[in-house]
Amino acid sequence: MRSMKRAPLLSLLLALGVSHADARVRLGDTLPTHPWTSAGREVVVVYSHDCGDLGDLWSAVLASGLPVRAVNAENITSPAPGGLKAWSGPDATAFARALKVGAYPTVLLVQGERILNAWEGTFTGDLGLMD
Repeated sequence: MRSMKRAPLLSLLLALGVSHADARVRLGDTLPTHPWTSAGREVVVVYSHDCGDLGDLWSAVLASGLPVRAVNAENITSPAPGGLKAWSGPDATAFARALKVGAYPTVLLVQGERILNAWEGTFTGDLGLMD
């Protein structure tokens, strides 16, 4: 049973490992000021209203077994799935800009406030097929 729970996390980590060369979020940086208490290892999804259908991305992130933080940037409200309460408004946009997010959505794997991995772009549901 334990290996079944780790498989989605492994898939998420593999997906996050396929990063764009033009990503501007810097690995090792600490997160800018945010309203949540760090959960140790967690996933932060920074998205905007014009990302299109993020169903596959949200499914992969929520299946990871890690705490998920949703950041709705660019001041146009767009809900997050699965009962997640998205942080939105000018402070959420400032957070995204301080990270130097190059594209929405951006998914960050974070541990102890430090960015371990970052992925920006379009998630198609296939691990190797990201635009």
